[in-house]
Amino acid sequence: MQNLEKKAFFLPAIFLCISLLFSGCGKTEADQLSLGQANENPADTANTIEETPDIDLEKEEEKEKQEEEVKVIGERETKNGKVQSYLTGEWIEEEKATRRPIAVMIPNNAPAMPQYGLSKAAIIYEAPVEGRITRLMGVFEDYDELDHIGPVRSSRDYFVYVAMGYQAIYCNWGLARPYVEELLSRDTVQNISAAVEGIHNPSDEAFDRIKRPGYATEFTGYLFINGLEKAVKRQKYETEYDELFVPPFTFIADNYRAEYAEEKDAFHIYPGGREENAGGYGAYNPYFEYEEEEQLYYRYQDGKKQIDEYDGSQLAVSNVVLQYCHGEVRDKKDYLAFGVHGEGDALVFTNGKVIEATWMRYDGDATPAKFFDKDGNEIIFNQGKTWICNIWDEYGEFVEYE
Repeated sequence: MQNLEKKAFFLPAIFLCISLLFSGCGKTEADQLSLGQANENPADTANTIEETPDIDLEKEEEKEKQEEEVKVIGERETKNGKVQSYLTGEWIEEEKATRRPIAVMIPNNAPAMPQYGLSKAAIIYEAPVEGRITRLMGVFEDYDELDHIGPVRSSRDYFVYVAMGYQAIYCNWGLARPYVEELLSRDTVQNISAAVEGIHNPSDEAFDRIKRPGYATEFTGYLFINGLEKAVKRQKYETEYDELFVPPFTFIADNYRAEYAEEKDAFHIYPGGREENAGGYGAYNPYFEYEEEEQLYYRYQDGKKQIDEYDGSQLAVSNVVLQYCHGEVRDKKDYLAFGVHGEGDALVFTNGKVIEATWMRYDGDATPAKFFDKDGNEIIFNQGKTWICNIWDEYGEFVEYE
């Protein structure tokens, strides 16, 4: 991995340098933007002109024109009661965009399907747990129209640390011992947890069961939004981002696309490979397919579309990230540990392209991982939802895309 200079995690100004090639007769041609190219392509400048003393001025004017076409979301402004989300870049009500999100632990194995409410998550984080299956953590900022979310399962400490990076209120239901009991008891981890072994500040009013004939009891527990709000108030948790909040992504501005025209096409993504149980992603073989017309990555699992029971929609996102992390087996029960601080390799998929990238997280628990291209520039994401897959380094060789 290349040595990256330290970067401040605030929205950078993005400048792209476009080189002009000159022939002996004075012919010029503007290269196409390779990053964040706008929908409106620059005017064709391949015109034969006579050499003049003003050629340097023409070069500068062309450069300025190209730079103006690459825009990202900068400082947020409220318009008609809405502001652009820090998690998706899309316009939502200001009160939703400024309040802390909730991060909900959701099982992802076949006996739990279908899940309820996942299509409303702004970010979905997926990581392996024991048995080489995966668990999901949905990060929700726009959840008011949902009555409940789930089913909800137990915590793992690496999920907690990821949630802290988004300043999210962490929601879980399940055994806390031995690896998250102390962590969930810290003042810095504001959590909504069901009263089970190892939980010392329970919020039982936020949870209840829904009858699901044929389902095991462990897949019948849900987080209820009305109860969540009561629990947050009783626990006296802060409900808005504080001044130290660091947005996790830099998004392209409205009416533009981060096209990455020079990168490779990748319309199919297999985070665990195609062989059953080969890549640390369990027997359910999850994968994504990119639909170019809709500019979305659709999620499949166990050979079927992964559906949200809430509205019957197939889960779909605008961006997919494979974040490679160091992993270890902790004990004989196959509990895992992952390093979600520091740095590592990554692959970012957006607009049907794949960008070789790195991630860095060195400023503590309260900041998220940030993603950079091979030249050290922060990745510009297309507006919309993002799915982040934790890839165990040991299984990285099984990752496939095409």
